[in-house]
This record gives sequence, structure tokens and C-alpha cells, in this order.
Amino acid sequence: MEKSNPYLKLAVMEVVENQLETNDPPETRLTLKRLTEQNISEEDAKLLIAQAVTVEIYNILKNREEFDRERFVKNLRRLPREPKE
Repeated sequence: MEKSNPYLKLAVMEVVENQLETNDPPETRLTLKRLTEQNISEEDAKLLIAQAVTVEIYNILKNREEFDRERFVKNLRRLPREPKE
């Protein structure tokens, strides 16, 4: 199994922190609140949110798609289950 890239992880986590700080989209903060209310630590909740961010980054880079807010929000709502798309 390949090790994760620590720089990539930092970059994705920065995206999560920026979304929380700016409340854009607001669903990110709502997801953090929902997950922590399910007794998931804040750190783990942010890592779960990062999975949804990573799906968007993948689709932007690999498939040359625009950011799909609807898909992103749908994946946030799926958490703690893995994002699908």
C-alpha cells in the first residue's frame, strides 16, 4: 500500500479549515457540527470532510470538471459513510 503524501494532506486540510473559517459553503460547518454530535472527534470529522474535498479535487484535475457544489454537498451529507462520486 502506498503511503499518503503529507503535503497533499496539509493542502486538503487547509481547504477544510478555509471552508470552516469563511463558512463557504455553510454545509461544511453544518457537517462538522453533525459529525461531532455523533461523538466523532473534531479532528476525525475534519478528516472525513477532507474526503469529500478530495473527491472534488480529483474530478477537477482528472476529469477536468468544474467544482460541483451539488455533488460536494451530497457527499458531505453522506458522511461518515464514504463519498460516492
